[in-house]
Amino acid sequence: MAKVGRGQQRSVDLIPDDVKATLDAYLRDKKLSQIEATRRTNMILEELGHPVRLTKSAVNRYSQDMEEVGAQLRESREVAQQWIGALGSVPQDDVGLLVVEIIRSLSFDITMMVRKGKIDADKVPEIVKTLNTMALTQMRIEKATSDNVKRAREIRKLAIEEVSEVIEKTAVQQGMNAEQAAFWRNKVLGVQ
Repeated sequence: MAKVGRGQQRSVDLIPDDVKATLDAYLRDKKLSQIEATRRTNMILEELGHPVRLTKSAVNRYSQDMEEVGAQLRESREVAQQWIGALGSVPQDDVGLLVVEIIRSLSFDITMMVRKGKIDADKVPEIVKTLNTMALTQMRIEKATSDNVKRAREIRKLAIEEVSEVIEKTAVQQGMNAEQAAFWRNKVLGVQ
């Protein structure tokens, strides 16, 4: 939960999750003002007998925080799309290095956010665990990709060998000599 001032929790963080989800929906609805979203949310809280009521200021701050998070997510998605577009022409080894660099950059950004107080220090172990999981996942994906590339090469090599034999047998059956069979094997498969 986010803390405000001297260890106080934001009122929005004190309401039940389902009510917060409803507030989020209200704030996304462009037809509703923040004042109306606040009024409706407070009506729900009152019906539930919940002691917390939201102020317009609290909802405004929460909305601004959510907009900032949304903007960061949109920016991250745009950057990811740019990288995805570039990855088509990048060798696999470079992709692995790129992912490692992204994780390193993310680690630095999170460290700076903790120092600036944008992330609670008690969340750091969970974040470190998530970064570790990301790094392990990246390693596993890179290994799986490498294994798949090797397997695809082996399969292609076997297929070419099989087709090469079929071409040679067929060429001989059609009355061609070894030189003519080799010509067609080379022409069709690019095999010498």
